[in-house]
Amino acid sequence: MRKLAAVLALVMAAVLVPAAPAAAALPDDLAHVGNAKQLIVVTGNGGWKSTKATVRAYQRGSDGKWRQVFGAMTARIGYGGWVWASNRVQDTGTTPAGTFTITQAFGVRADPGTRLPYRKVDKNDYWVGDARDAKTYNLFQPSASAKRTWRKSQAERLAAYPTQYAYAAVINFNKPGGRHWDAKRKQYVASKPANTKRGSAIFLHASGKGATAGCVSVSRANMVRLLKWLNPAKHPRIVMAPKSAINRA
Repeated sequence: MRKLAAVLALVMAAVLVPAAPAAAALPDDLAHVGNAKQLIVVTGNGGWKSTKATVRAYQRGSDGKWRQVFGAMTARIGYGGWVWASNRVQDTGTTPAGTFTITQAFGVRADPGTRLPYRKVDKNDYWVGDARDAKTYNLFQPSASAKRTWRKSQAERLAAYPTQYAYAAVINFNKPGGRHWDAKRKQYVASKPANTKRGSAIFLHASGKGATAGCVSVSRANMVRLLKWLNPAKHPRIVMAPKSAINRA
């Protein structure tokens, strides 16, 4: 009789306690998916000050339904926690909450087999964050030419981070528009500059030892898995925010 009572109690508990919603249903509740058929969802594990997060990936099938492709991946974000993208300030160590496209990738290591445009970076490659030079702000630069208009001290030399930038995908936060090559100065310039107060170089990259300076990081193995999966034909986007705000990101 005791065993029967225990079984009945378990059954009643299952009936009375509503099941948690499946993680795969999450993309249907997101606000800015647009035409994306691939989504990377970065959900903060705590509040706005937490630096820990979970990454999942989803793909929309021909039937219009979202399916989870990759389950929970441990992730880290900026040491300053989260802030809405429109309020982000450079050099605060915060990760911008919002939804962004992903259109390019790079790495110190060779292309792992991604379909995104990929550049293997070397010691001459930089990502500029010089607020005094708006036209090159938040742009990749393939050299440190003496005629450049940006300062090396205000740029990341990508090869200097062989662990984090072993593999990376660019998160198009504060993206400049109309990039073109200035042959005289050997640099890329933007016809529509980014906001120099918001920050630059926000990537999805391989993990280092702890929190990032604003990027999102996952293990190197998971970074390779994501890069191999990402397909520009499916208009991939990344949605990122604390759990309490993910549906508004």
